[in-house]
Amino acid sequence: MTEMTCVVESKSLLGEGTFWDDRDNVLWWVDIWGKLIHRYDPATNRNESWSSPEYLGCLAVRERGGLIVSMTDGFHFFDPATGDFDPIVDPEADMPDTRFNDGKTDRQGRFYSGTMFEAEGKPPRNIASLYRLDPDLSCHRLVEGIGCSNGLAWSPDSKTMYYADSRADRVWAWDFDPASGAIENRRVFIDTSTTGGVADGATVDVDGCYWVTLPPASKVSRFDPAGKEMQTIVLPTDIPTCCSFGGKDLDILYVTSATLRRPEAQLAGQPLAGGLFALDVGVKGLPEAPFKG
Repeated sequence: MTEMTCVVESKSLLGEGTFWDDRDNVLWWVDIWGKLIHRYDPATNRNESWSSPEYLGCLAVRERGGLIVSMTDGFHFFDPATGDFDPIVDPEADMPDTRFNDGKTDRQGRFYSGTMFEAEGKPPRNIASLYRLDPDLSCHRLVEGIGCSNGLAWSPDSKTMYYADSRADRVWAWDFDPASGAIENRRVFIDTSTTGGVADGATVDVDGCYWVTLPPASKVSRFDPAGKEMQTIVLPTDIPTCCSFGGKDLDILYVTSATLRRPEAQLAGQPLAGGLFALDVGVKGLPEAPFKG
């Protein structure tokens, strides 16, 4: 049985964006709809928070200090010491019906974030994309025609990139060039219409297996490099949202979750919904690279 603890009972509206900082041994994560950046220190069990002016997408630490974040209006630097956000680029400034969502750095220190369609009252449209921000702060669109960007991760050898469209019931794999960040040869890696739930945040372990959260099925699942399901863990909440390995030995799987502004009656039996969970899954993860820009 998997050992599992809710380490922060935050009741987040939409917890997401986990990133383990192995320099300070802390976990950064966000509440997208709550407009909060969180920093959890497992040594002290303390969780600090900073407010943002907009909905957040994801984040990573910077090599030179501070964070890089994606928000509704694109990429920004963030300085936790001052609380200041400095804009970099907004590649979808002319698209009011999208916002930035899932992302992270590759192992070479480039930062990626994808967008999603989110416009209340309008029918869904596949107008979102995946972007790469290089250390020179140039921005590149890699994938188009997406409904909801999620599931970004790389194989241990950086030769394969994984990326999901939650609304298409697909996780794809691409051949990845670690030198340039270019991708080619898209193919289906996982068809989530057969797994229950939709693909949300993801990571890869030392064995090259892909871990992905599957809301609203209450699950986080592990798939081998061929896309075969190997292990499934059921969480005490129906909306697990993102996962990353952390801890000094990278042997703890941290999983965020969401309440999605639902009334208490809809969350009956889920007192820990929206919390941050720590799972001992019996395998280690890989270090996450800081953004080199």
